[in-house]
Amino acid sequence: MSDGLLRVALAQINTTVGDLDGNAAKVREGIARARAEGVQLVVFPELTLTGYPPEDLLLKTHFLDAVQAKLLELAEDVEGVVALVGYPERSDDVYNAAAVLADGAVAAVYRKVYLPNYSVFDEQRYFQSGDNGALIELNGVPIGLTICEDIWEPGPPATDEALAGARVVVNLSASPYHAGKGSEREAMLVQRARDSNVAVLFCNLVGGQDELVFDGHSVAIDVDGEILARAPQFEEAFTVCTLDPSAIFARRLQDARHRPAVRRAIGSRDVPTLARLELPPGDAREVAGSVAPVLAPEEELYRALVLGVRDYVEKNGFKHVVVALSGGIDSALVALVAADALGADRVTFVSMPSPYSSDGTRGDARAIAENLGAEFLELGIEEAMEGFDRLLAPAFNGAEPDITEENLQARIRGNIVMALSNKFGWLVLTTGNKSEMSVGYATLYGDMAGGFAVLKDVFKGDVYRLVRWRNESEGRELVPNSVLDRAPSAELRYDQRDEESLPPYDVLDPILELYVEQDLDAEEIERQGFSRDDVGKVIRLVDLAEYKRRQAPPGVRVSTKAFGRDRRLPITNRFRGS
Repeated sequence: MSDGLLRVALAQINTTVGDLDGNAAKVREGIARARAEGVQLVVFPELTLTGYPPEDLLLKTHFLDAVQAKLLELAEDVEGVVALVGYPERSDDVYNAAAVLADGAVAAVYRKVYLPNYSVFDEQRYFQSGDNGALIELNGVPIGLTICEDIWEPGPPATDEALAGARVVVNLSASPYHAGKGSEREAMLVQRARDSNVAVLFCNLVGGQDELVFDGHSVAIDVDGEILARAPQFEEAFTVCTLDPSAIFARRLQDARHRPAVRRAIGSRDVPTLARLELPPGDAREVAGSVAPVLAPEEELYRALVLGVRDYVEKNGFKHVVVALSGGIDSALVALVAADALGADRVTFVSMPSPYSSDGTRGDARAIAENLGAEFLELGIEEAMEGFDRLLAPAFNGAEPDITEENLQARIRGNIVMALSNKFGWLVLTTGNKSEMSVGYATLYGDMAGGFAVLKDVFKGDVYRLVRWRNESEGRELVPNSVLDRAPSAELRYDQRDEESLPPYDVLDPILELYVEQDLDAEEIERQGFSRDDVGKVIRLVDLAEYKRRQAPPGVRVSTKAFGRDRRLPITNRFRGS
């Protein structure tokens, strides 16, 4: 058995669902770079060729055939390196698979064993599960193969592969982001390495796909749980690391915990070796790799929003976006994210003041646009409001003004931004946050009108936190402090305040987190110290607003339970949580 060092690379790439040519080009680029840098094994993410998740594209046989043809075309050019590439394999059924490309061919195929069917995952709709773990040998070094969920399970297939002799376990992954996910996942991988006395190579997808964001954060971990290499978060990276297989074997000799398990496993577990491959020894002389820092919570969340917006805009072919900039805190954060994601030259801000708009918000809207260097339009809506009043006066005769007239203002503004979108092909970024969406404090066909909801999964308290962080990181007030200090208001009537209709946000947000994200009932939430009146009111508002959320545009998912892909409740529903 070879005692040489093993030089590996984690090719953390940003794929686009359905772009077989573009995704294959990134794989070719990674393979070429691996060869140039003396890498022997290069690992790509889960479902590399199709992008993740391809959803019902997987039900189209011609799509699966096109993927297979692209894989074989790729394999022909693979020489002097071994590449692990994720793809959907069409066989007796469809499998979430990893192809082992070497010597100009597909040398082996591994099939994912565990198919997640929770949260945002729906893999059992599309795939058949593989039977068991599997190995390949590279220069005599046994390497276990896994795909995403396979390694989240604390037992097989990874433990079976380790007991069968694997010194390294590789994981191709498309692990979606939520706040704090990277650190949680890394801790899990460290535990897997320690438990099985193996090195772990984890290559994750990076990029935005509709609501989902993939954070990258690929890692190489040694048998002691030490991080040998870490790719950066939220950007493409090619991270090279060198492993010492002989040191891994020596570590096992010093730790006899697994010897009885190995003896019991012999003959009782089917862990085949799919391929035995040989390459010239690498030129690495030391065990090393680059270790990117882990981002602080505010920067991590902000960069997730930026990446989600950038990729939604770019991958769907938009050149420009428009944001309704009111001078309030929510639109201020969307303005920051849009400018950072796309550049100020690709963003237009439009202020649409009414007679209820204060001089302060009007001035702050203009100041934000100037600070970011973006185009700014001010289109007053007073004449449009008067026109609607005249139009509806006969029908509304004898009825007192109420929330209807307030919603008309929001719908006038929605019409204006959609008109700009239609005329110039701009994508409308909406500005509502998760707190408002939860309780229905948003207007259908008004401030909900648009193509992408940047803050759909961001609570109001986090909006303030992110704006403060962005100002601090810039070293100046991109968003004036007056925006941060002003009491939240929709400004749809004189002296309106959000807290006239809702509990204070420092009360509302925690209740929403417990009810929406943790699914606690009213009594359980009250035991956390909240009043019965507040809890009952919030739950009632959340339940009644389901029909609105079903009509909302997609938005960046950054929590463990976002509206849309995660939280699926019936609109017609007589059960109440309070």
